[in-house]
Formats: sequence, structure tokens, C-alpha cells
Amino acid sequence: MSKTRIFAITLVVIMLAAVFTNPSKEKMEAALSTKAKDILQKQLKYEDKGAVELGMMLFGDQVIREFVNSYTTTSNYYLFSLSKINWNGEKVIVGGGAFGQVWISPKLDEKADKLIEVLKNQ
Repeated sequence: MSKTRIFAITLVVIMLAAVFTNPSKEKMEAALSTKAKDILQKQLKYEDKGAVELGMMLFGDQVIREFVNSYTTTSNYYLFSLSKINWNGEKVIVGGGAFGQVWISPKLDEKADKLIEVLKNQ
């Protein structure tokens, strides 16, 4: 077998693996929700973690779920997925996924203050 044929077969196998292991929209949204919860807990800076957990159970989870459903979009490109947040009319890529893994960008941490303002105003 020639090197070109081996390279082509390898490339096709990698692409098929990427297609079949591409993370679902639900997995991407779950990762965004987890990151938003972490940011919210860091921003609140309460001494008593029990109070934070109770507040998150009562209000936070619903607010974060609404935020993810309203302000984020996930696009599936078959080989990979991208999550974007709409900030003041501009879409910022804050996450990506491929081969069953989800990565959240540090851009989300940079936008944490704006995220908290939005969550508090809902």
C-alpha cells in the first residue's frame, strides 16, 4: 500500500471517529451550566457554603438554565461543536467539543461580571 492511501484511510477513520463521538447539544449545555454555576458561586463570595448551595437549589439552577437556554447557542458541525453566547448583539465562542470532550474557553471567565449582572437581573 502506498503512503498516500494509508494517509487517506487514516484521515477517513479519524473523521468517522470525530463524527460518531461529537458531543451532543445537551452535553455542551451541561458543561456551560456547570461553568456558570462555578462563576456564580465565586462571585457571590459567601462564607457559608450551605447558604450558597441552598440559594442555588432554590433559585440559581433555574436562573442558570434560563440563561443557557436564552443566551447560548450550540452549533453542530459534525466533526466538532461550538457553543456561543450572544453578548450585546455579538456572538462570542465560549466552548467547543470534539471526540466526546467539551472545553470551555477562558473568555467566559472574562465575561463573568456581565454574566452575573444578567443572572441577577433575571
